[in-house]
Amino acid sequence: MAVHRARRTTGAALTAVAAVLATALAGCSDDDNPVGDVARSAASEASEAATSLASQAAEALASATAEAGRQLNEIKNGVDAKDDVRLGTPATASDGRTTVEVTARNTADSAKSFAVQVDFTDAGDQLIDVVVVTLKDVPAGESGRATARSTHDLPGDEVNTVVARAVRY
Repeated sequence: MAVHRARRTTGAALTAVAAVLATALAGCSDDDNPVGDVARSAASEASEAATSLASQAAEALASATAEAGRQLNEIKNGVDAKDDVRLGTPATASDGRTTVEVTARNTADSAKSFAVQVDFTDAGDQLIDVVVVTLKDVPAGESGRATARSTHDLPGDEVNTVVARAVRY
């Protein structure tokens, strides 16, 4: 299984640093200092908001993964074509989304279509996005190309892409 990487920076690291600094500043105040109480309260609210956002992101990712699986499972008379699909090098588009070229080789004796699930993972191999790309009517013995595009700006400095599933039909 080939894994491809793209280097990129986002505001997520800066947000994390700001949260850590707010927490550290809150911890340095005197107990009788109302500014310290405000800082502690702000740090607590920021922590709760981050937890809520992380929970929402996990739910959205689970939903996207389930939808990708549903799309691939609905294909009738499809065959596993994961070995016939290759990914290019991920890149960050001008709009901040991560893209990667998908190439599917049709080894059948007639034109076929492909549905390819591309998983986007971070440097720690944690799943951060899932998309399904369709390549229609690829001629027999030839390759078709499409571009997989993340559904949102992806966090972290490094994004990997993996062909999770591919179906030829």
